Order: sequence, then structure tokens, then C-alpha cells
Amino acid sequence: MKFSDISKPSNDLLNEDYTSSVTLKCKGKAGPVDVTVETVRGVNGALTSKVGGKFAYAGLNFDKLQATADGSNVLETSLVPCKGCKLTFKANKAADLGLEYTAGSITTTGTLDVLSMSKFATSTCIGVAPGINVGGDLSYNISGDKAGLSAYSVGASYSKGSLFTSVTSANKFSQFNVGVMYKVNPDLSLASSTTHSSAKACDVLAVGGAYSGLASLGTIKAKVGSNGVTSACIIKEVAPKVNLTASGSITGADFSTFKYGLGITM
Repeated sequence: MKFSDISKPSNDLLNEDYTSSVTLKCKGKAGPVDVTVETVRGVNGALTSKVGGKFAYAGLNFDKLQATADGSNVLETSLVPCKGCKLTFKANKAADLGLEYTAGSITTTGTLDVLSMSKFATSTCIGVAPGINVGGDLSYNISGDKAGLSAYSVGASYSKGSLFTSVTSANKFSQFNVGVMYKVNPDLSLASSTTHSSAKACDVLAVGGAYSGLASLGTIKAKVGSNGVTSACIIKEVAPKVNLTASGSITGADFSTFKYGLGITM
């Protein structure tokens, strides 16, 4: 497990699949290349698309090779020079060279901004016992007026049976984030996200759940945020390899704030 994934179970339940966009994603094959076309409808009704491909050649993995509607390009590659070690390169508006190394229950990552040589980031996560992971990360500004340590955090997660919980620090230990997820049964899961600091002992960011007990409806998710926004979504396979996600949100009881999203993946 990477440190960036230490709160993943609860974060995914509370954040994934909720959208206010209308999108269509089509996946297919063109010989050895996996092709993906993503189209988004803007607020003015205009459609914008981006086309991407994924393939491997001579041991080098092209994880994403994408052209976007604004004329920019995205390149993500990876290479495994030896067991447990992966080198990555990601280029868009920036260019980052990365390293991921796993040995047993320890995963270490490092990222260097090779375009401007301005930032370096690293993290480590260790599985200290079954279901228990601890780790930390830090970012360092290499150049400029703000050269030096810019951010750092530590965290831990615990998972046993139906319970998952995680604690991570933020803002240089001035705040702690707590994520909890509990599987009530195979169909129903509940989750919460809270922050704790000296300014506010407990701030409930979101409480939500996911239910998949009705096969005719698919998976139903809903959450309530501390900002007063209630969100819900339905994820269902409407045909073989065709998935539909319908989402909506409203602030309080003000229907003028209602927003909806619709996503189709095929």
C-alpha cells in the first residue's frame, strides 16, 4: 500500500461517483492499443473530447497517451527495471519523474519535478501488522524564495473484519483527519470523514453510505456534507459492459441549487 492510499476505503465511498457533469466514455481496442474517448458536455452545451491510448512496447508501458480538446497532451509511462521497483514519468503542464519501490510490507515513493527542478516529494508506508499500516510523506522545495521543507504528514490505518479507520495529519500537524468505514452487511456500508484541530475539536465533513441490495437499481450511494449539501448517485450496469452513473445534489431544501450529473461508460 502507498501512503496516498492509506485512507482510500472511506474516501472512495464518500467521494467517488458523485458528479455534476454529463460525460460519455468509450473504450475499445485498435490492435494492441487500448483506446479511450471521453466526451464532456459543458455548461453552454458545447461538447469537448479527449482521446487517449494505452499500450506497451519493448518493456516500456505507455499508461496514458492523450490528446485534449485545448490542444495539450498528456503522457504517462512506466518501466519495471527489476522486481519491486517501478519508474514512472508523467508530463502535462509539468514533468515528474517518479520511483515506486516495494519490499515486503514497505512501499516507498519519490517524485521529482524535472521540468523546473523546483520540488521533490517522497512517502513511505509500512504494514506493521495484519490490518495495520503506518507511514508519512513530505514535500521539499528545491529552489526559489520558499526553498526548504514545504509540507509533511503522517498517518495510520486499521482494518479488521467489517471496520476500517484511518488517521492522517495535515497542515504540519495542526489538523488531523479521521476516516471511518463500517460494513453493516455485504450490501450496506457506512462511512464518515471528520477533521480535528485546536480551532475546532470536531468538524464532520461528510457522512454517507452505499447500498447494493437491490439488483434492479444497482448500487445506491448518498452523503450529507457539513456545507449543507446532500448528494446521491446510482451506479448500474444497464447492458453488458455499459455502466451508467446518475448523480444529483442539493443545498438544504433550496431546489434552485439542484445540480445533476450523468456518466456513461462503455
